[in-house]
Amino acid sequence: QVQLVESGGGLVQAGGSLRLSCAASGRTFSVYDMAWFRQAPGKEREFAAGDRWSGKSTYYADSVKGRFTISRDNAKNTVYLQMSSLKPEDTAVYYCAAGLGSYSAASYNYWGQGTQVTVSS
Repeated sequence: QVQLVESGGGLVQAGGSLRLSCAASGRTFSVYDMAWFRQAPGKEREFAAGDRWSGKSTYYADSVKGRFTISRDNAKNTVYLQMSSLKPEDTAVYYCAAGLGSYSAASYNYWGQGTQVTVSS
């Protein structure tokens, strides 16, 4: 079992930045692929950014590429999502996930409770 707890969400103006954190506990964190998904009101959960446990690749949804950066600190069992140039359409609940790694939510076995990000225009 892996327990994930997100933090760092909040209200920010368009063009601003936020850094989300996801602290993991339980089984060895470093062997999992990690990802951030998001879900806006009335919409399905969508992939935002992923990081492979091998440390050799990160990948992003086109909608966030160039603005968001995913990173991890295995010593701290924490994964981060640095978000810049935020837009109102980035408003969503952001979820951290651990699993086998892909763009599909079905590939991830463990999920956090989510943290709200609201971007005002």
